[in-house]
Amino acid sequence: LCVPAVPVLFKQALENTDAEEGKSVSLRCELSKADATVVWKKGEATLQASAKYEMKQKGTVAELVIHNAEPEDA
Repeated sequence: LCVPAVPVLFKQALENTDAEEGKSVSLRCELSKADATVVWKKGEATLQASAKYEMKQKGTVAELVIHNAEPEDA
């Protein structure tokens, strides 16, 4: 018997967040399934973990931390 995969849904969607230039800002969302694969994008570009972008995930909560925020990060 083949059971189809249950789709992952957002329980809490990403919200707009204000940040002070030069500071860190954290963006969070909550998913319906723990440890689902999350890809963070800015427009069409996929963000990669770096000194600027820190990706965290614990259970159903995925977080993107942008260090040294700039206007271009909007």
